Amino acid sequence: MPPQLSLCTFASSESLSNSLKQSLGSGRYLVNHFHSESTFLEFLDLEKQQIDCLILQAQSSLGKLSNELHQRSTVLPAVIVYETFPEKADRPLTPLSFPTKEDPLRAVPDREETEIETGYPTVFYHTAEVHISFLQVPDISRYIEQAISQFLNLSPSFRKSNSVNPIEQSSENSVQKFLVQHQNRLAEKLRERLGYLGVYYKRNPQRFLRNLPSVERKQFLENLKSDYRDIVLNYFSDQPRILNQQIDEFVNNAFFADVSVTQIVEIHMNLMDEFSKQLKLEGRSEEILLDYRLTLIDIIAHLCEMYRRSIPRDS
Repeated sequence: MPPQLSLCTFASSESLSNSLKQSLGSGRYLVNHFHSESTFLEFLDLEKQQIDCLILQAQSSLGKLSNELHQRSTVLPAVIVYETFPEKADRPLTPLSFPTKEDPLRAVPDREETEIETGYPTVFYHTAEVHISFLQVPDISRYIEQAISQFLNLSPSFRKSNSVNPIEQSSENSVQKFLVQHQNRLAEKLRERLGYLGVYYKRNPQRFLRNLPSVERKQFLENLKSDYRDIVLNYFSDQPRILNQQIDEFVNNAFFADVSVTQIVEIHMNLMDEFSKQLKLEGRSEEILLDYRLTLIDIIAHLCEMYRRSIPRDS
């Protein structure tokens, strides 16, 4: 039996809650429903690694709740449901989803400005959230899939802070780390559930390395090189589980950024040159570096398999 998707709903409205229970009661999902914010947050603190999507009622307190989730380093796919839509809104609700014609990976807009324009923020939680009306709840399954698909393409820097405060920056880093880890876990779960033609391989070309702004591209490559260096240094360690996780994360990041095998080889060769110079300074033999060809072969094999599986199967 394929793994079920795990959902968590938070709605203060009894009518909305009942509608969600009816629409999600088919057995396709494991669902936990909450009316109390404190109980909802306590549950997420314990189970956030297992939750695949949140379904939240749009209400005045949702902005505060989303800030609380960010402070707890909890960033998950989300469907926002409007029981009633504000009269000030200047756009149709059919549904209000991201992306539209705009970049889904842009920074979260200023909440006060959007509230003045529409009566409600255009973004409560993050820019990959999907907005629907109460009337669309019976068809919520496809909006859950849309929310997950957009979440998998959400940039880790979607709410990157310019703060120099080390505490705030540490919190931002924690949020980004959780986002990447959860994207990878959710992608693997969807691969098992939906097969290779599922959401897992719907990569966003805007996040391809060649399409990134120069500054962001440079930073991505620096991070990739740093991650590869860590893999090399740990490759012959006695902690295979940690190493396998590092390799999986590295290959996932490379795959979704459409990094070529040639670029991986270049990263490897540059690192080996760096190590070679260090060994010469220490008067040691360079022969040990030949063993790390296994690291390169391992990484390339994993990446090539990802690219092979991303090719649609013949129907």
